[in-house]
Amino acid sequence: MKLIHRIGYYLGGFSIGLVLLAFFLGGKKTSCDYGPNARTIKNISIKKHLYSDSTENAMKTYGLDSLTISNLIKTGSVNFSESDTKSEGCKIYLIENELDDKEVELRVKNCDSIATIQSVIIKE
Repeated sequence: MKLIHRIGYYLGGFSIGLVLLAFFLGGKKTSCDYGPNARTIKNISIKKHLYSDSTENAMKTYGLDSLTISNLIKTGSVNFSESDTKSEGCKIYLIENELDDKEVELRVKNCDSIATIQSVIIKE
C-alpha cells in the first residue's frame, strides 16, 4: 500500500472519530479542569454561597449583587501564595479579578458543602 493511501485512510478514520466525538459530547456540559486554578474555581462555583456581614456591606456600598460576585469568582484567578491551603477543615482562598478596570479581591472560605465569601475588596 502506498504512503498516500495510508495517509488517506488515517485522515478518513480521524475525521470520522472527530464527528463521533462532536456528536456524543456536543450536548453535554463537559469540561477539562485539570489545573489547580480551574479545579479550585469550579469547586467553589458549584457550592452554595453564603455572604459574611462585611461582604454584604461591601456589596451594598459598591452596588454589587450575587450574580456579579459569582461571575467574579468564575472568571477570577486564585492567588495560592496568599491563600490558606494547608488547613485541615475549610480552606481560605484569595481570588483576584477586575471589575470596571478596578482590582477586586475576594476571600472565600471553602468548606465541604458551602463556600462563604468573607470579604470583597475593590482597589481604586
